Amino acid sequence: MPQADSTQPQINRVRLLGAMGIGQILAWSSTYYLPAVLASPMSQATGWSITRVVMGLSLGLLVAGACSPKIGSMIDRHGGRSILAASSILMALGLALMGAAHHLAIYYLAWTIIGFAMAAGLYDAAFATLGRLLGATARSSISGLTLLGGFASTVGWPLLAYLEHELGWRGACFVLAGAHLLIGVPIYLSFVPRTRAAHTAATGNTEVNAESLQPSAYRQLFLLLALLLTLQSLVTSSVSVHLLDVLKLLGIATATALAIGMVIGPAQVVGRIAEFTWGQKLHPTWASRLGVLLCLAGIALLIPAQPWLAFVAIALYGAGNGILTITRGTLPLVLFGPAGYGARMGLLASPMLIAQAAGPIGAAMILDAFSAETLLTLLAGIAFVGLLSCWRLPSK
Repeated sequence: MPQADSTQPQINRVRLLGAMGIGQILAWSSTYYLPAVLASPMSQATGWSITRVVMGLSLGLLVAGACSPKIGSMIDRHGGRSILAASSILMALGLALMGAAHHLAIYYLAWTIIGFAMAAGLYDAAFATLGRLLGATARSSISGLTLLGGFASTVGWPLLAYLEHELGWRGACFVLAGAHLLIGVPIYLSFVPRTRAAHTAATGNTEVNAESLQPSAYRQLFLLLALLLTLQSLVTSSVSVHLLDVLKLLGIATATALAIGMVIGPAQVVGRIAEFTWGQKLHPTWASRLGVLLCLAGIALLIPAQPWLAFVAIALYGAGNGILTITRGTLPLVLFGPAGYGARMGLLASPMLIAQAAGPIGAAMILDAFSAETLLTLLAGIAFVGLLSCWRLPSK
């Protein structure tokens, strides 16, 4: 395991997290959250169906899943500074190409480029960068980064709507491309330190050195963790895309459904704040169990189709999802230690991103063929399997 170099200056964590937080808000706003605002204007202006437009994001997620393991290994070897900066350059290129696209093939090429950028610039790459820089002491910084990144939809959606209204969807893409070049690249190069040895400060008895595990035990533990994170990604991606449709199919009025959907964001922030404060004293396995349990309870409470209960359900679901956004980064760090953290995060990200791409498509097929109650029951079952797998992870 690499030893900390005492001749190197201490990292200013506040500046580092502030810079990376801005980078995450920009990255999520211009990739994952972009279709939510721009898909309809794109469809109306080009004649492409909404399905074809949204499939661009699915393509990007599949590309990101395919190259995430390689990105994680590169961060382990070279650090994340240049990779995060490169992600902003690739996002700028992809967004500029998207803004200029008049043919569907060019639009999908743009999302392919953005897919490479997402692998190199979203949470998994950012977590790996913090792990490489801070080693075993990175847990609180990962929590802080997700807390800042949680404002991506709060900032991104209104900004995208404003840009689309003033400049059209093509102009919005060009402005976002410029923002990556003028904001994203400079902040990564200015505030993320160059490659340095990671800290190895102990975290009590909560850390397991991956090198001390037998190959079979390591493989079983890793597969359990991958199963948990992949199943949760499948659930959350399906809910995030189809929640409003599900609520309407349950007989809840559109205005009420919109109000219920607005609860998710604040609930996620509350969950992240709770984990960032008192949750630091809790083993990430127990935090993950709590997060999955809250998500499971929230999904199950939607099935009765009672509006007042749906508000409670989404609050529970949002809080659980907020906690799990943090533990997807802290759990691998504490279970396996900082050595090889980047490569491990890349391997875990691959099936998660593929699940995020496939989940909404599968959920749409179930809604078309069956009912909202069937989809919710299936998602609750998937969350329950995730809870079982989480319960088998070590918690001390």
